[in-house]
Amino acid sequence: MPVFVKVAKLATIPPGEVVGFDVGDNRVCVANVGGKLYALDGYCTHAGGPMGVLYGKRFLCPFHGGEFDVETGQALQPPARGALPRYNVRVTGDDVEVEMPQ
Repeated sequence: MPVFVKVAKLATIPPGEVVGFDVGDNRVCVANVGGKLYALDGYCTHAGGPMGVLYGKRFLCPFHGGEFDVETGQALQPPARGALPRYNVRVTGDDVEVEMPQ
């Protein structure tokens, strides 16, 4: 059963930024696009490089330039392929929480 895990305070993820968090054995990146939060897996589907560059609604891998749609997780440009796993996000008070499988 999935459970929501607190990863940050809302103020630490300003609009236009993405921040990575280790949640158990997972690396999760939370992006703030115009005040809406999205959580995606923190590793590229191409070669497992660390994700972490946000450009508008595009989420980029700095290793080889793979791009993903931050809203859907779908690859937009090679060498990225498939989709990054996505996680539900909620804000409780000023805490950012990500829903993780157990």
